[in-house]
This record gives sequence, structure tokens and C-alpha cells, in this order.
Amino acid sequence: MTRAALIIEDDPTLAELVQLHLRDVDCEADIADDGVTGLEKFKEGSYELVVLDIMLPRKDGLSVCRDIRRLPGYVPILMLTAKSTELDRVRGLETGADDYLTKPFSVRELVARVKALLRRVDALSPEPAGTAENEIIEHGSMRIDVGKRLVSIEGTDVTLTAKEFELLAHFARNPGQVFNRVQLLDQVWACNQVFSGSGDIELCGEESSGHRGLPLVIDALVLSDISELYNIMPNNLKP
Repeated sequence: MTRAALIIEDDPTLAELVQLHLRDVDCEADIADDGVTGLEKFKEGSYELVVLDIMLPRKDGLSVCRDIRRLPGYVPILMLTAKSTELDRVRGLETGADDYLTKPFSVRELVARVKALLRRVDALSPEPAGTAENEIIEHGSMRIDVGKRLVSIEGTDVTLTAKEFELLAHFARNPGQVFNRVQLLDQVWACNQVFSGSGDIELCGEESSGHRGLPLVIDALVLSDISELYNIMPNNLKP
């Protein structure tokens, strides 16, 4: 699910950089280059995240943050500041910001903090009781019982690891959508990732075991009929 974000930042290069990397966490962002315009955009739109600079023309970021907090509803605010003193950080948090980043900051830290804020919002909005437990997803002859964590094709059970099941269920819930690696790591692996010295993302956990189920599931996603999963399944995974 794509979220709407608002970036209030008067440096166009920085604003566009933040906008670009918010897409990695499935956020489409609008940009405002001063505090007054930013507050107007916020009131007119329906945003789920605000990235807010402190030093802004026309209306400073602290005042914008204060005015947003006076409005109904809760939206996480990540404040950007060139000031690194403890007093400046405390003022931002006391005004209503949820987190802050001191310039210059790394893209990785920006993405990590945004994901943490969005997870916090999701935790405050739990699914209705029983939704996941009773969920059944069907595609052709394939049936996914989310509550019991069972997959069957033409009535025959298919054995998958926990992460293979979650990946298959994730794609089945979002037919026709394309996800990049960062989105899958966040939404399926729940940020269970480490960064190597070369900057590459490496997965932790069971998927490093060489089990054939995960490549099998990914192969199945490009098929026109997902029920053909059974036909390409290696013999050692067939029931």
C-alpha cells in the first residue's frame, strides 16, 4: 500500500533526494519549499508522514509542527535540522516531532527512521480481531489459509518455510503489483536485514539455507496462471 508523505524543505536538491528515497519505503511525497505553503498543503491533503525542516522561509519548522499538532488526527513528523545541540533537539521533540535527523545525514539512516515511524503508526492501528486468522486467499486451484499457514494446490498440501509462506501470501494479497527489494525486506522480512561492508543487503535467517522453495515461489509469480506453481515444483518439494 502506497502512503502519502509531505516534505517541507527549502533546499530543492535535498527535498528531491528525500522524495526519491521515500519511494523505497512505498511513500509518494509532495514537496513544499516554505512553512506557509507546507502547512496549507498539509491541511488540504491526507498525509501519513511529514518530513519537516526547522529552518524555513515565511514560517519556521517548529511553528509548522506546533500548528500540525493542533489539528485533529495523528501524523508522524520527522524533523530535519542543521542544529546539533541538545537544546534544539529537545525543542523539536517538545513541539511535537516524533524523531529528528541532523544534517548532513545518510540515506540509510533516513530510510531506517522513516520505517520505524511507519511501524509505530501501524502498531497503533491494529487489524480488526480475527481478520488475519480467518483470511483465505484463492488463485485458481491454489488456496492459502493464512490463519493455519497452509498452502494447497488442487487439494494437495505444499510445504514451504515460514518466510516462503509470507512472501507468497504477500504477493497473493497484492496481485499485479511490483515490489522492489527494499519494500520486500521491510514488508516480508520485517527489517530483518544487515548491511555488508560493500553496502549490499544480505538476508539473515532461514533463507540462507539453500532451500529451493523461495526461488520456486518467485518463479511462480511471473506465470500467467499461478496454479502452474505445482508444475514447476522440484520433485523433492512435491507432496
